[in-house]
Amino acid sequence: MSGTLAGKAAVVTGAGAGIGEGIARRFAAEGARVVVAEIDAAAGQAVARDIGGVFVGTDVANRSDVENAVQTALFEYGSIDIVVNNAWGGGKIGRVENKTDEQLAHGIAVGYYGPYWAMRAAFPHMKARGWGRVINMCSLNGVNAHMGTLEYNAAKEALRALTRTAAREWAPTGVTVNAICPAAKSQAFFQAIGQYPQLEAMADAANPMGRLGDPYDDIAPVAVFLASEGCRYLTGNTLFVDGGSHINGVAWAPDLDAD
Repeated sequence: MSGTLAGKAAVVTGAGAGIGEGIARRFAAEGARVVVAEIDAAAGQAVARDIGGVFVGTDVANRSDVENAVQTALFEYGSIDIVVNNAWGGGKIGRVENKTDEQLAHGIAVGYYGPYWAMRAAFPHMKARGWGRVINMCSLNGVNAHMGTLEYNAAKEALRALTRTAAREWAPTGVTVNAICPAAKSQAFFQAIGQYPQLEAMADAANPMGRLGDPYDDIAPVAVFLASEGCRYLTGNTLFVDGGSHINGVAWAPDLDAD
């Protein structure tokens, strides 16, 4: 690795598995000091131990947990340079009319409020240093209206709106804010195929490259770029790191009446 992120301090939420783990490991390989913010203590501790990072138990639906993750970076490393909002808290596939208020509220709390709290906590410190990078992991689910995942779709599209708004307001401060829409083997994907196993083959077949991306080899390098000095003039963008899935509007359409 080239040391692209040498000396930078990063918080990565949901870094115990999937895309978050891939990004945390790649950041560390590029020289970053990483706070592994993860709700699963065993998984988070294992990743932190492997990469020489710091684990902090984090439920991103809990504001104090999110703020504590940012404070941990400040305490352990003396700065907070990079925030990656990746965590997702699960959900049940089902039709729009069958979703409950509780499901929707939880999805918005995890997928929108959690990232907002992290950004709000980190921004004053980034602004004071005149440098910061925020990377929000969004999703093709919302862009292409995947069926059955309303709360996820809504939260991720709200997060894209937050990305653009913060990018516009923070542009003069040296803080960039961008989003990635991946097509990869993420935690959310594995939760979905746990309920609908046919989605795995469906997703591979629909992808122009014939496969979903690898978190470490395909998604994380783009996150490294967005976290780097080379991203100084790129803000408010959504990068589709998806093997071309966005080109023809690939969207999952499971048989929601099968059960």
